[in-house]
Amino acid sequence: MIAAARRKTGLNDFGDDWFLEPLNVLVNSINEEARLSPVGTAIQRSRIVSSLSTRLRAERLIRKHPEILEQDPGRIILIAGLQRTATTTLHRLISADPGIRKLSAWEALNPVPLRGEKQGDPRRRIRLAKLAEKTIGFLAPDFAAIHPIRYDAPEEDVFLLDLSFMSQSPEAMMHVPGYAAWLERQDHARAYRYLLTMFKLLHWQRPGRNWVLKTPNHMEHLDVALRVLPNTTVVQTHRDPKKAVASFCSMVAHGRGILSDHVDAGEIARHWVRKMRRMLERSMAVRNSGRADAFVDVSYYDLVSNPIDEVRAIYGHAGIEFTGRAASAAVALAARDVKDRHGRHVYSLSSFGLNAERVDRQFAFYTRAFRIPDEGAGMTDMRQGPARRIRERWQTDPETTAG
Repeated sequence: MIAAARRKTGLNDFGDDWFLEPLNVLVNSINEEARLSPVGTAIQRSRIVSSLSTRLRAERLIRKHPEILEQDPGRIILIAGLQRTATTTLHRLISADPGIRKLSAWEALNPVPLRGEKQGDPRRRIRLAKLAEKTIGFLAPDFAAIHPIRYDAPEEDVFLLDLSFMSQSPEAMMHVPGYAAWLERQDHARAYRYLLTMFKLLHWQRPGRNWVLKTPNHMEHLDVALRVLPNTTVVQTHRDPKKAVASFCSMVAHGRGILSDHVDAGEIARHWVRKMRRMLERSMAVRNSGRADAFVDVSYYDLVSNPIDEVRAIYGHAGIEFTGRAASAAVALAARDVKDRHGRHVYSLSSFGLNAERVDRQFAFYTRAFRIPDEGAGMTDMRQGPARRIRERWQTDPETTAG
């Protein structure tokens, strides 16, 4: 795959090759554990070659334009809530602001200009992203109801962490427990430094005053993210874990079905209940370490009922002006981006061998700390209440540190 990337790009120099260790661990885990179909094997090989090719092109571009490393991406709004807690909705509301720089899907797939592309003319990369969108639609026609994908929509920056082969993506897409266990034991500072390099490279191509980023992956590494990424405000979304767990396990099962004929619902549930608990524990530990002031909390229920107020509060916490244009763009997006417009996503805990009582026990430390309502208790008022005060409660209520 390394040789294929070099042939594809006509380049040889990767610069610092520290990424070879995580790449080797990932490849060994795929070969020994993932049981990919021929289609899945081809897709994963193509993804890895693409990531290696991006690193080669990035190294060449930075050597040619060292001023890239001096770029200032401005303030960063980092959305890092559990999967399926309206992080995508919030991400798209903020990304609608013309004054906020987003990572578009076509950039996530190819952040570095391709060979022969002219500066400021990414049409070739956009064409490739449109093709990828159509391919996913063909391979998994029901996936849009779970997570809509569009070539020009805001996309998760986990795609940029994938370039270092140190992200949650493989364990979401495949059965790779060996890789996942190895990853949890590693220091992720180098991966986040390369992530910052990619932001600078993207900013150099198309500047913006401030950035909005989003991926649940960050919840495991917020200590590193806050240390490496300058001027960052962490936005954490909150929802009843029973809904988040069931919805995400369904999403993982659909995604794995694209790559393998062996999808074990029970294994998915065991892995991701533990992983999601770990994500919450680690993010709470960062707050307890004295970084509570870097967080702003958003209730899923408040976001559903009054999205503009929640977005306005985030801007205020991040020190970014919430302009009339930003408000109008968010209002228009909220009206257009209605729930279930691509079909209804049907999911349940029982499909994965889980029940409400078990999930409640696993996440009780979290629901107590943030006073998360029980969606299965016949809620008539879906508003959690003043979510923006969660941070103040965290600082003053000793019970919230019990987790």
